[in-house]
Amino acid sequence: YRLIGTQVWMTENLAYLPSVVGPATGSDTDPYYYVYGYDGTSVATAKATTNYQTYGVLYNWPAALTACPSGWHLPSDEEWTQLETYLANNGHNYDGSIGGDNFRDKIAISLASATGWNSSTDTGAIGNTNTAYDAYRNKSGFSALPGGYRYSHGSFSYVGIRGAWWSSSEYSTSYAWSRSLRYSNSSVSRNSGSKVSGFSVRCLRD
Repeated sequence: YRLIGTQVWMTENLAYLPSVVGPATGSDTDPYYYVYGYDGTSVATAKATTNYQTYGVLYNWPAALTACPSGWHLPSDEEWTQLETYLANNGHNYDGSIGGDNFRDKIAISLASATGWNSSTDTGAIGNTNTAYDAYRNKSGFSALPGGYRYSHGSFSYVGIRGAWWSSSEYSTSYAWSRSLRYSNSSVSRNSGSKVSGFSVRCLRD
């Protein structure tokens, strides 16, 4: 784990896996757990996969709400915003600037693992290998990885390209707030994700 500002964050995707289903099974009310690329119900087999060992587990929103261990919790939308604001105000923008009108615009490379992302030539992007950005790669120690996600329509997509993480905050009956990173972007995206989707989880210390 890592102290970032006044918050203590886990630095790996949660890997808690009490059960597992294939990507075709979903619900926005019952908890479901997925391992990217695995289509089956054997926890032992799922845990033996490289994707599990690298990216952890993908959770639908009901599962994400209760997945964090004792002493930790799924961060709220406000707690994610606190993290982002802290980074932007404390030297984590890829161009050395401080703050900004949109504090999410330039901090992605500081949140992302220095390796494991597809490459990109876009300015300030996570996947941009320009040495000018080396000082900012994973500067926060958050070590975000592009674990992809389970689409609400029942398939896996985007490993190596995107990572998405739940918040505990509802957007509507069927949607909840989330955060995502993309290899070709310099910004963190704040989105409402369908509760049926399978996203990664990072826990925050109580």
